[in-house]
Amino acid sequence: MDLRVLNYFLTVAREKTISKAAEVLHISQPALSKQLKELEEELGVRLFTRGSRSITLTEEGVYLANRGKEILQLVETTTTNLSNHEVISGKIIIGGGETQAFSYIAMLINELQQKHPDVRIELYSGNADDVLEKIDKGILDFALVIDPVEKQKYEYIRLPLSDHWGILINNSHELAKKKTISPTDLHKLPLLISNQSFVDNQLAEWLGENIEHFNIIGTYNLLYNASLLVKEGTVSILCIDGIINTATTDLTFIPCSPPLTATINIVWKKGHVFSNASKEFLRLLHDLA
Repeated sequence: MDLRVLNYFLTVAREKTISKAAEVLHISQPALSKQLKELEEELGVRLFTRGSRSITLTEEGVYLANRGKEILQLVETTTTNLSNHEVISGKIIIGGGETQAFSYIAMLINELQQKHPDVRIELYSGNADDVLEKIDKGILDFALVIDPVEKQKYEYIRLPLSDHWGILINNSHELAKKKTISPTDLHKLPLLISNQSFVDNQLAEWLGENIEHFNIIGTYNLLYNASLLVKEGTVSILCIDGIINTATTDLTFIPCSPPLTATINIVWKKGHVFSNASKEFLRLLHDLA
């Protein structure tokens, strides 16, 4: 598959019409249509459903669009990494969930960019399952995740910061006045919990019994949208502290008792080929770890 034609396909998928895509790509509509037809013939599948005003991706087209973006990003990253040998420049791609520990990474990024202004940073927000999948595919250079780390697959550095778990609850709730929250306080409370697979094990251990015995009404990926439900007073959230600023809201964070903490690690794939920028970032990590 020609990468140039793959880029043509992704442009059409984004613009949703041949005419707009041809204008963006600076080629004629007939030439673009011919390239797309040849791509469909090469793959042996239909990628588009052509309507009167716009183009809709087929199921196969959606799959190619998703994988195609990853392919082009990998090509760009690989080219950048191989071309930057002398000057400390290039892109560092870091993924992770919401955590106060990112303040440590932010400090390193600031130091790195002051020394090497040509370095560029790309941040990706997602839960641990999501970012580790992208680490495995080589899309991310680094990811912030909490324990445990699969030591067979990843190199990692443990950061000198921890996250603290508790519940985010509406101020109007009777539990909002408590200084700490225990598992017995939560039995009848409608709860949202993180959808990260390994968090279930941590929470189950802290709760001291089967998590299914509690009123878990759903899960969340990132915390902000979930916090809007708490503002309505309908649910509470088991989450980490410091992500939602409760100072000027109707929300209260109550820490767990006994304390439930999460150790934060920055991980990378074993054997990953780093750009000069990523190598310098890793050096700073080792120096400060």
